Amino acid sequence: MVNTPDGLYCPAGDFHVDPWRPVPRAVITHGHGDHARTGMGCYHVVDAGLPILQWRLGDQDYQVHAHGERFQLGEATVSFHPAGHVLGSTQVRIEAHGQTWVLSGDFKRDPDPTCLPFEVVPCDVFVTESTFGLPVFRWPSASDVARDIVAWREECAANDEAAILYCYALGKAQRVLAELMAHTDQPAWLHGAIDAGVQVYRAAGVPMLETRKVADEARGTDFAGELIIAPPSAAGSAWTRRFRHAQQGFASGWMRIRGNRRRRNYDRGFVLSDHADWPSLLQTVRETGARRVIATHGDTDALVRVLCESGIDAGGFQTAYGEED
Repeated sequence: MVNTPDGLYCPAGDFHVDPWRPVPRAVITHGHGDHARTGMGCYHVVDAGLPILQWRLGDQDYQVHAHGERFQLGEATVSFHPAGHVLGSTQVRIEAHGQTWVLSGDFKRDPDPTCLPFEVVPCDVFVTESTFGLPVFRWPSASDVARDIVAWREECAANDEAAILYCYALGKAQRVLAELMAHTDQPAWLHGAIDAGVQVYRAAGVPMLETRKVADEARGTDFAGELIIAPPSAAGSAWTRRFRHAQQGFASGWMRIRGNRRRRNYDRGFVLSDHADWPSLLQTVRETGARRVIATHGDTDALVRVLCESGIDAGGFQTAYGEED
């Protein structure tokens, strides 16, 4: 793989992985907007991720493959393997000219009831995300976080307040709803942008807490004691004014840094990420057996330095991927 203005490019197969500009052939790891964009000639995708991409990108020329299925692109043999990030997220394994590269896409190692777990794929070169590539980022149990969200909602109920929880619409909101099932049977209320993604997950057979749409309720409805899930873009919008008394929380790995919650003016921060934390990044590099590691977006410098100190040939690629979590 080489880094080009259009994205990460495989010369042996003449394709790009998660390109950020239009190209003839794109291999897509998952459906987040910084990895899957419109305008490609054709999209090679894993079958489990197809519903997400159809929801996000609409009708396109999709070439669909099963997990582990090997297919040929030029002189390269390519296959998809679970990344554990969100529903249908994959790593891309590329074998060509006697070398095996694996591009992780976005990934996590923590259990998640909404998607397949991460699969370790041995390789010579591992291209890893590094969104949370600093030692401070270490995740608590998602079940404990869900329990804290329920306790927060109950605290809000005692104060006649609604509990508005901001979550990303693809992956995070669905994971929260799945984790909450073990701790409550009280339905959650959804912003329309959240509901759209939740319905895609339900159609894929993912069990989640019962939900209702805020838009279906009459103006003036009292949501005191209810959990409302909304995208971060809704914070401070006219939509939030219908909740006369409310606390606001945010579920994200960035909440590991207390200053982030204060700067964003949230009442509560819940540390829940769909990316690998620092120990998981190091663990995954070790388990792949890669002799060379390339870190992409995020805090790459610290990860590259630690890997080099441990004897691994490590460097970085500048990419246009975002840090949505």
